[in-house]
Amino acid sequence: MYKEIRLAGTGGQGLILAGVILAEAVGVYEGKKVIQTQSYGPEARGGASRTDVIISDTDILYPKARHLDILACLSQKSYDSYINDLKEGGIVIYDTFYVQATAANKGYGLPLAIRTRERFGREIFMNIVLLGALAEITGIVKIESLKKAVANHVPKVTLEHNLKALELGSEIGRGK
Repeated sequence: MYKEIRLAGTGGQGLILAGVILAEAVGVYEGKKVIQTQSYGPEARGGASRTDVIISDTDILYPKARHLDILACLSQKSYDSYINDLKEGGIVIYDTFYVQATAANKGYGLPLAIRTRERFGREIFMNIVLLGALAEITGIVKIESLKKAVANHVPKVTLEHNLKALELGSEIGRGK
């Protein structure tokens, strides 16, 4: 198995953290080889932000994602910028509030922002909701592995909400 994954959006959406959590979940708790890289603009919030995670059963020889198997977008700009990096047969997951996908690209348009706001009153947990949906749709990582990694990276005071966000994402990914 060799998979290239990109999580992309804007600064402040927590995508770098989501990439770190995903990488730890598959690398530490599932025993895969993994590389996580990140890129973000100079703005603290609102600029471009992306994280790439490469997962493999064997050694990873090049640390940059070039032909994406999975693209997850939380902003229109990121969708427009990276959709052409998705290889044929790849999976795109996007938030339907922030992204208007083109009809030529089929994928999973999910109400991530809306459902996160309904459940938590704000979008702060949308990155973790995205991880739950991604796990459910792609099968690339187990929810239990994500729970362990989330517990290692979020403040203890928000752990319960983050675990509920993961479950919400899983529900959304299952179409509930």
